[in-house]
Amino acid sequence: MEVSVTRLESAPPASLPLEIVERKGLGHPDTICDALAENLSVALSRHYVERFGSVLHHNVDKVLLCGGAASAAFGGGVVLEPIEIYLAGRATAEFKGVRIPVNDIAVEASRRWLRRNLRLLEPERHVRIHPRIRPTSTDLASLFARSRGAAAPSANDTSLAVGFAPFDALESIVLAVERRLNDADTRAAHPAIGEDVKVMGERHGDAIRLTIACAIVDRYVANAAEYAQVKARVAALANIAAREHAAMPVEVDVNAADGDTQESLYLTVTGTSAEAGDDGQVGRGNRANGLITPYRPMSIEAAAGKNPVTHVGKIYNVLANRIARGLVGEFDEVQEAFCGLLSQIGRPIDQPRVIDVKVRLRDPAALGAVLPRIADFTRSHLASAPSLWRDAMAGTLTLF
Repeated sequence: MEVSVTRLESAPPASLPLEIVERKGLGHPDTICDALAENLSVALSRHYVERFGSVLHHNVDKVLLCGGAASAAFGGGVVLEPIEIYLAGRATAEFKGVRIPVNDIAVEASRRWLRRNLRLLEPERHVRIHPRIRPTSTDLASLFARSRGAAAPSANDTSLAVGFAPFDALESIVLAVERRLNDADTRAAHPAIGEDVKVMGERHGDAIRLTIACAIVDRYVANAAEYAQVKARVAALANIAAREHAAMPVEVDVNAADGDTQESLYLTVTGTSAEAGDDGQVGRGNRANGLITPYRPMSIEAAAGKNPVTHVGKIYNVLANRIARGLVGEFDEVQEAFCGLLSQIGRPIDQPRVIDVKVRLRDPAALGAVLPRIADFTRSHLASAPSLWRDAMAGTLTLF
């Protein structure tokens, strides 16, 4: 299996005069869609394994969220119209004469995720879930069945994936800030901070500016003065998280579109703009590494919700990032790494059609000496592709 290993020639984004990075947080409508798609894939996989001993074919990577209607107000408002969530895709609905309650699994798994992750959203009252999952196509079901028992299943699609490492300062800051604002300690100490947090980071030279959109929960805010205090706390938490990753100056703007009236503030009843202000869709948010990085190579593939056994749209996005991180973490010679993988439908998933590894070395002249080890390392990670479904079933994959 040929592995192309070449020098990474492009300038690192951190060396450019301008860089932009984005992350959509847990309660953002696009992230909700990614999470529900992947949560459903995990739920189906577990049901299939418990009932039949193996994961059956499914791809449930099409989720659409249509925002509801709400009236937020200091001290507490009301949800007027529920959020509508459409779960679409394909799944094995019958196996060896046994009917599988795919739609029931989809609704219950989605409600469970919403209940667990969006503390103020009541799934039975605030959300209508519409399962629209159809039986899997006969050709893909046949391809999937032929893979059963094989050392390496056949790829479900012709797909590309990319990964890079390490994160630079701006990337690390954007990720850390959203995670800090959404961690359990922050929610416990500052319940007015909602889960819908979006962080847009821009770096001009050595100066960073973060624009944060943070849903603020109306029931915990009595007036405009308290709202301003919550915004100030969000900015302070963001600065603390940013300073842990870089010494460069950071400016933070929170809810920059706020006006002077209650109606013009980013107040929410449930902590997410999905209640009234925004819609969502799988694949429109974070890439598989958790960020949106237009100054880096990216794939538009939606990894969440695809089956973890044969769909390289999920498997290769995970592996490309693991390979890049591993090259930086385990090879002293490697400063930066990129990995691109291209599958071909029907080809074993541990044998990509294209394996493109690019590395930036501390000593560029050392490429010839380190190349064989980099190629072997890459092959060893690709050999793990047939077992990746176990990580997916355990819910330990980072896909958004």
